[in-house]
Amino acid sequence: MGTDTLGGMDYDVVTIGSGHNALIASAYLAQAGYKVGVFERRDVVGGAVSTVEQVPGYRFDLGGSAHILIRLTPIVEELGLDRYGLEYLDVDPLFFAPFPDGDHLFIHRSERATADHLEDRFPGEGEAYVKFLDEWRPFARVVKDLFLSTPSPLNLGRKMVFGDAIQGDWKRALRAILQPYGDVVDRYFTEEKVKAPLVWMAAQSGPPPSEPMTSPFLLWHPLYHEGGIARPRGGSGELTQALARHVEAHGGEVHTSAPVERILVENGRATGVVADGETYRAKRVVAGAHALETFAKLLPEEHRPEGAKHMKVGNGFGAVLRLALDAPVRYAAHPGDDARVALQLVARDRAQVAAAYGDYLGGHPSRDPAIVAMSFSAVDDTLAPPGGEVLWLWAQYFPYELAGGRRWADVEDEVAESILDTFEAYAPGTKASVVGSLFQHPEWLERELGLFRGNVMHLEMSLDQMFALRPFLGMAEYRTHLKGLYLTGASTHPGGGIMGASGRNAARTVLQDLDRRRFWGVGS
Repeated sequence: MGTDTLGGMDYDVVTIGSGHNALIASAYLAQAGYKVGVFERRDVVGGAVSTVEQVPGYRFDLGGSAHILIRLTPIVEELGLDRYGLEYLDVDPLFFAPFPDGDHLFIHRSERATADHLEDRFPGEGEAYVKFLDEWRPFARVVKDLFLSTPSPLNLGRKMVFGDAIQGDWKRALRAILQPYGDVVDRYFTEEKVKAPLVWMAAQSGPPPSEPMTSPFLLWHPLYHEGGIARPRGGSGELTQALARHVEAHGGEVHTSAPVERILVENGRATGVVADGETYRAKRVVAGAHALETFAKLLPEEHRPEGAKHMKVGNGFGAVLRLALDAPVRYAAHPGDDARVALQLVARDRAQVAAAYGDYLGGHPSRDPAIVAMSFSAVDDTLAPPGGEVLWLWAQYFPYELAGGRRWADVEDEVAESILDTFEAYAPGTKASVVGSLFQHPEWLERELGLFRGNVMHLEMSLDQMFALRPFLGMAEYRTHLKGLYLTGASTHPGGGIMGASGRNAARTVLQDLDRRRFWGVGS
């Protein structure tokens, strides 16, 4: 298997897993001229960013669907992914919020259009929205820059201190940053129908609205207007398909149905992997798997770091019901197509989100879940047959471990029905249109996608596991305790979501090490 040009190695770099971060890291490395081998256990690349024909004629995403964060990065342009089949379709309006009394609101890509809409429906709230955006846009931009950099203390300090993150009264701003995001909205808005969708969108990172020091999940909001929301034509998985084509076009190899069984370690250095019974040697190994998978399963026991025992995976937090419909979704509060285009934030008020979290803490599936609905067939006719619709209902909160010794196999049908019943009240006729479904509860997410305990963020997105503490102190800058072994993926900074910053940051770290050795004439 070795080659002379690689000094007896099969690859310069072996990548474990083919999630979007792993593939982004691989693409940058391949584009830099290194031979990369990617090994994926499933028969399709992409991990939680993949798309399959689950129901004949209907294409279902298996994980993330709304592409928001990656639009704030230069990744697509730097890798030239449009040349490998990636076509983004912009979504506008960005958000739609219906209410049980028949009222509704929209958040558009245009800040001005949004403010005018809010002012028209709720006098004073449009002006408050502009103030909120203006005051927190500098902070949001600095956080974005932090996400696109290695989370070293130097980087964190320089960007926060000198990055003009806080303007005006810094004491007042600091108080807001330390607050729960559920409280921050009260500083700007009076109308619950404006507060609820903002809080519900912030809740998508996991922590509840009541948790202290979570306000950045809300204060990020101004960047939705800058980057927007988009969908790859053909499904979310078209991003990872384009990345795989990029890797192969640059001399790399992508192996599917090739699970990595262990990481080879010799003299304190990662030297390759055993995958599907074969040994592959490499100068560097990039682990894009869950950090628990990497440290607790793939590494020999004597090389497992002590800090890995303290990673908090949590108890799941969400579930998604994916539906194939034979007719478009129609909301009672606004039956027009623009509601189908937007991300649909179905949350009555903040009390509903809090009550759902209370059920979760007690080990019970939410009895009245808040929902993010997505019907991207409204902008992409390749996802469903003519006249059909694909509809995703992401709901929170749902624990992995259930009270009373129950398993998800015992309750999955009733929980899926409960989610659909909740949505039906807003969009009557949806239930009668269902022709196929897939319910991805926390146990399903662990079993099929390797998301331990059903946490789609890998590790909890709490302050003690963010920035230089993700996945744990001393392992946050993509290098590990073993020479030649690197990390990427949602277990690392900046966490979950379709952003790709971890993959880009990890690739930069690996390239620094490879190129440094090349520069000094030292064998790699």
